[in-house]
Amino acid sequence: MQRKDFIKSAGVAAASLAMFPTQSLSAFAADTKLKVAIIGVGLRGQNHLDLLLRRDDVELVSICDIDSRMLTSAKEIINKSGKKMPDIFTGDPYAWKKMLEKKGIEAIIIATPWEWHKEMVIGAIEAGIKYVGTEVMLGITLQDHWDVVKAAEKYNAHVMMLENVCYRRDIMAILNMVRQNVFGELIHLQGGYQHDLREVKFNDGTNAYGHGCEFGDKGFSEAHWRTNHSVYRDGDLYPTHGIGPIAHTTNINRGNRFVNLCSFSSKARGLHDHVVKSCGENHPSAKVKFKLGDVVTTNIKCANGETILLQHDTSLPRPYSLGFRVQGTEGLWMDVNQSIHIEGKSKPHQWDAQKEWLDKYDHPLWAKYSKDAEGAGHGGMDFFVVHSFIESAKRKTATQMDVYDAAAWSAITPLSEQSIELGNQTVEFPDFTGGQWMYRKPVFAFTDEY
Repeated sequence: MQRKDFIKSAGVAAASLAMFPTQSLSAFAADTKLKVAIIGVGLRGQNHLDLLLRRDDVELVSICDIDSRMLTSAKEIINKSGKKMPDIFTGDPYAWKKMLEKKGIEAIIIATPWEWHKEMVIGAIEAGIKYVGTEVMLGITLQDHWDVVKAAEKYNAHVMMLENVCYRRDIMAILNMVRQNVFGELIHLQGGYQHDLREVKFNDGTNAYGHGCEFGDKGFSEAHWRTNHSVYRDGDLYPTHGIGPIAHTTNINRGNRFVNLCSFSSKARGLHDHVVKSCGENHPSAKVKFKLGDVVTTNIKCANGETILLQHDTSLPRPYSLGFRVQGTEGLWMDVNQSIHIEGKSKPHQWDAQKEWLDKYDHPLWAKYSKDAEGAGHGGMDFFVVHSFIESAKRKTATQMDVYDAAAWSAITPLSEQSIELGNQTVEFPDFTGGQWMYRKPVFAFTDEY
């Protein structure tokens, strides 16, 4: 029997073999509010804070941060909302542990530096919180990812990576097209994080973006912590914006999986050159040797035969682009040139402007909630990812993006580091589902609910 035929015939057994079966939906009374806490109310955490405060079905019960400037900003946002001020935890790097002792927290959002995510996710799970939404990434080492998966399984908790690009309007329309077989059988996909972050990784210690060349202890916001990863690590440090949408398109962990991975890293020049051009060759940051290659390219093979190319490109001058490409036997979409070609419907060897196609296949979620998403961060994407997380917690059902998705997407980072360290060797991709990917069914965004 062919593997695809086996998957099809195994569908009957899927429900009983799902690792996190969806619980029956429970009525959520109109006057009941979901009690939510946030660890980390920096610039990214404040985006989530704003979205939670807009909702009538959420009660923000606690926030935690150790940066007084960010706490002051968060308090201003809360006061402007007219909502009750939540309990505030601060004072030391482990103040979040005191917050987790608070009874009654039903869901929590974590928006802190990457190196804290594993510890905070597991801490929240062990404290009895069943719904944990974490910003990317899930962990630093491969073992971190396994630890989070095992903790979620042990406590039957739901861990959702808040990967907002999965909800980008054009990407969801393309997903709709894939599901309606417009592109035919999928063959090859591309994506990545191609974003000039030089003025994110360096600033003057006061402004969040640019105005100087400080980082680490002298830097502010992401320059305070993120830049050090470029000093000490070489790999695809931020794969989830690209791989999240691709994973949904190819049904990763739900009838398909990543099999192996191979990564290459270019030489590192961009960050050093930026410091020299901006602050001079005598600035202390100009003496730092950055390990992260300017362009990291990763190839992934899938169990169903698709190939995926990811690129991490954040240290050189370039306009923003995630470089998506979805290519099948009947045609392809490329976001860089905003074009689509479908054989038999497009003119031979010519591109169609994507707008007419995307309008035709606009996803029902966007058709329903586009007004609600107005003003939300990142062109409205942030509304959808928070909405999905909150609705799952309210209904006491599994999150549509679960801990296995979070682990598979985020594990690309340590695996790419391993591949590069081994001289660009191909490394096996772990199966975090323990074989259940063969039975689990796709669930992401099949309706206009969440």
